[in-house]
Amino acid sequence: MSNEVSTLSELRREIDHIDDTIHGLLMRRTEIVKKIGAAKTDGIYLNPAREAQVLRRLISRHGGPFPKTVITRLWREIFGALVGLQGPFALAVYMPKRGAGYLELARDQYGAYTPATSYTSVGQVIWAVTDGSATIGVLPMPQEDETSPWWHILASDNAENPKIVARLPFVGPGPGRGDGIEAVAVARMMPEPSGHDNTFLLLETFDGVSRVTVRRLIGEAGLNNTTYKGFHAVGNRVHFHLLEAPGFIARGNERLQTLCRLEGGLVTRTVVLGGYAVPFSAAELAGS
Repeated sequence: MSNEVSTLSELRREIDHIDDTIHGLLMRRTEIVKKIGAAKTDGIYLNPAREAQVLRRLISRHGGPFPKTVITRLWREIFGALVGLQGPFALAVYMPKRGAGYLELARDQYGAYTPATSYTSVGQVIWAVTDGSATIGVLPMPQEDETSPWWHILASDNAENPKIVARLPFVGPGPGRGDGIEAVAVARMMPEPSGHDNTFLLLETFDGVSRVTVRRLIGEAGLNNTTYKGFHAVGNRVHFHLLEAPGFIARGNERLQTLCRLEGGLVTRTVVLGGYAVPFSAAELAGS
């Protein structure tokens, strides 16, 4: 019995040492992040692409029985806390009714203690981001054939206009959280490539250009495996089409320029609405 007690005491002391080491490294990480924040000149402290790269690296090297989902949750809390230390960091969340699930998605992604304000309309969320009241806005994932789509509000080419920067959840919802819903996050910043991304594109056409024609044109322009995500009529003459394309596509991409030249310019304008690092699949998070 005494040997067992001695062994337990030794193991607990080892755990205490590990905890102290983890805590010490976390404090060191905080000091480094503060130096990075001080070195930035653009006032943008959020970096969704970098966060995705960090999580992918950790999950790829992880071994043992400790759940990968919990690893990602721990680091998401670290990310949220450290972004908040570098500068203003607050959330504006679409909440059409109590229990809609978007607030849970937002907190899972950006930290349980990050300040968050709920709004009953998507317009209020986008305006909160536009006027600087919020750093991040959380909105419903666009769906094809929506009667009142919101994404056309982002159609401006102005660099200050909010862009889509993330897809939620990145690691899948926790038990009883989100109820299978998905969302996107918008911010006043241009997304950067993470190495595994998708891009949202808006195409502008005149009335009379069908969805079938749009699908054909995007194939001819080399935008392969692109998904048609939505339609919005702007008055009687102009139509907006929402596409989701694989890969990171920046403004001025050659395929977008080609698209506007096809068949005499049936597509009159293209706008990159933003993009996101592709979330983990269930297979990537399973097992050790």
